[in-house]
Amino acid sequence: MRRASGWLLLALLLGAGLIYALVQWWSGPQILLVSVTTGDMVQTMVASGHVQNPHRIDISTQITSTVESVAVEEGQRVEKDQLLLSLDSQEARANLLMAEAATQEARARLQQLREVSEPVAALAQLQALATVKINELNVARSQALLDQAFIAQSVNDEAQRQLIIARAQSLINQKQWLSLQSRGSEISAAEFVLQQALANVASAKAKLSYTRIKSPRSGVLIARHVEAGDSVQAGKPLLVLSPDGQAELVVLLDEKNLKWVRNGQPALAAADAYPEQVFAAQVNFINPGIDPLRGSVEVRLKALRVPDFLTQDMTVTVDIEVDRRVDVMRVPVSAVHDTNKASPWVLLFQAPIAVKTPVK
Repeated sequence: MRRASGWLLLALLLGAGLIYALVQWWSGPQILLVSVTTGDMVQTMVASGHVQNPHRIDISTQITSTVESVAVEEGQRVEKDQLLLSLDSQEARANLLMAEAATQEARARLQQLREVSEPVAALAQLQALATVKINELNVARSQALLDQAFIAQSVNDEAQRQLIIARAQSLINQKQWLSLQSRGSEISAAEFVLQQALANVASAKAKLSYTRIKSPRSGVLIARHVEAGDSVQAGKPLLVLSPDGQAELVVLLDEKNLKWVRNGQPALAAADAYPEQVFAAQVNFINPGIDPLRGSVEVRLKALRVPDFLTQDMTVTVDIEVDRRVDVMRVPVSAVHDTNKASPWVLLFQAPIAVKTPVK
């Protein structure tokens, strides 16, 4: 009886298990249900790049000289017109003194012509006119005496000669006086000499200013290639300045993704050194050329709000929003099957079973 009851219990268990298995087979596998939601869907493209200021300024000198002192360090922030370095200025100062002395001399010469030479020339002209008048009277009297045979012809000829000399001298004095007027040749020449001297002073001051190199804009000094005592030549870069301005994020995208990128697309960016501090950016430039060696295209984004920590050449990661769908049905990616094939599908719950349903 004990042996028979054991076999009966075993048969019952096997039967129950078989029934359960048949039910499970008929019902199919259990599926975890996820709800379909409605909302926006955003497609982004992730890329890495670096921070780049749109412009870098190479600061050089315009003269050949020796560096006296360097007032800044690499990485230092500088303001516009701040002194960066000084060059030897002895020769430039001496040239300025010579130019200023020549200016004073030219100004004194012009003043002398106006205050002394012009009045003297005017008086000389009056005297010459008076001499002409006297000689004209002498010629008239001499001619009358000659007509009466009281004097010889030679006396009358001498009077005529003196009149010609007086008239010539009067003409010379007149020309000299006119040359000393406001638009006369001698005054114009003196004014030209003064203008030339003033130009030499301006040139000397400019060359002296070249010995004190100042920052053309506010920004950060990112490179320094000079030390005190170095001999420098005109045009050779001494310092590199990254001026303040709209920072750009430069990334390289694979050319196969070029079709997704457009100017004006929004993006979120974060520096690798501060990944938790995300800031907004926007696609600003897409290089029309493709790098044939790497098969990539350069894309630049402008930072809409530049964080204080963002510096030149810092590495950043950007998520570019390349597409957006508004108010659509959404399911997790894991619920969609065969996404890489022509006919993706999901299992749609239709009580009491799940049915394979194609989607797009």
